[in-house]
Amino acid sequence: MTALNANELLNQVEWMPIDLKTKLIDKLLLSLNPIQNDVETLWKNEVDKRVTSIAEGATTLVSGEEVFRKIKNRLEA
Repeated sequence: MTALNANELLNQVEWMPIDLKTKLIDKLLLSLNPIQNDVETLWKNEVDKRVTSIAEGATTLVSGEEVFRKIKNRLEA
């Protein structure tokens, strides 16, 4: 893309409606950081495993307040 074409494109973007701009932004970001299906699949499997573990009662849940209290106690010791 030449500098002139790039400038024309940037000028056109200024006049685009917001919904088109957001679609363009999404597409640009995706082109910079493409979805890695293998990583996405691994995370989905991990989430499913954790949800099942909680639903079956195999996991003991701890409140956020308790977690932060324990961290604070460790740091103060």
